[in-house]
Amino acid sequence: MQKLIRELLTLSRVNTRGDTFSKTDLNPLVEAVADNLMATTQDKKATITCDILPTLEIDASQIQSLFQNLILNAVKYNQHHAPTVKIGCRDDGPVYHFSIADNGIGISPKFHQRIFMVFQRLHTDREYSGTGLGLALCKKIVERHGGRIWVESAPDKGSTFYFTLPKRR
Repeated sequence: MQKLIRELLTLSRVNTRGDTFSKTDLNPLVEAVADNLMATTQDKKATITCDILPTLEIDASQIQSLFQNLILNAVKYNQHHAPTVKIGCRDDGPVYHFSIADNGIGISPKFHQRIFMVFQRLHTDREYSGTGLGLALCKKIVERHGGRIWVESAPDKGSTFYFTLPKRR
């Protein structure tokens, strides 16, 4: 219950209590996320690889939370004996186009929009623990930064979460 309340507060404060935007190198930010998740990734024998990421004007704590949620989901929703997570980034004109791809359980296309809504879980707590707020939080963070987020996935084929962030504010 405490986790649920904490996550609801975080979700409700994305727009009202976010930090100021400042120029931030995303490489050490993602390295910090990988360090935070080290126990989980080692336990699941997961491998995380990452392209060279840009420096952007962002709310660093929120973007760190975005990466942490997406990477953690990629490892958590994975039955593979060696989960893999690949973080990609490409320059796409006025935005950077990010991807976080995994070899996990995948998501049926009929749920691709639903997963970004508050409390919309696809699994019971016995199957996978969680509150149903993580991807809703990711969506709010990306939108606060002027980007968009979506997923491409199919059951048993892994998932790739994409999001864009503008180069300039």
